[in-house]
Amino acid sequence: MDVLPKVPPALIAEVKPDLFPMYPVKQDAPLISDEDRRAHRKARTPLWRYLLHARPLAVLTAPIIYLCFVAFLFLDAVITLYQAICFPVYGVPKVRRADYLIFDRGALVYLNVLERLNCIYCSYANGLIAYVMEVVGRTEQHWCPLKHARKAAAQHSRYSHFLPYGDAAEYRKKLDTVRDDFGDLRS
Repeated sequence: MDVLPKVPPALIAEVKPDLFPMYPVKQDAPLISDEDRRAHRKARTPLWRYLLHARPLAVLTAPIIYLCFVAFLFLDAVITLYQAICFPVYGVPKVRRADYLIFDRGALVYLNVLERLNCIYCSYANGLIAYVMEVVGRTEQHWCPLKHARKAAAQHSRYSHFLPYGDAAEYRKKLDTVRDDFGDLRS
């Protein structure tokens, strides 16, 4: 299987310091000092000024963007129900939705109410798509754990466990093993 070695966090921090938050997190909430909160409040753009300087086309397209929210809610309900019913039958570990939907930007007081709403929307939409991708990835591992002939732009976390494209003998030989290979998730 194509498994890369784990990179030590200290090395990642040295190479890409922006991967780590500016503020420590305790019980899923960022710890922001009172001094930083005061500075953040001063940096907030009042809603009236934000709207006054908004591009007209951005304002006109906003309802279209927010219309997608209805579809996201429906997708969220269906995929959550799907895995709740089907994954126990297949013996596939459930995906923890809370690991994907993160709403911590509301603590940023330099955002006005509309910017916060936009951040909630984007956090929900991107988190939901990542959650759905993981649910579908685990489903794919159970039903069709085959790599594609060409590289996809994005791959879910289970893809590295899949069998090579076009190797019929290995597919038949290892299908049941790969189908049940969720040991890394059960620890």
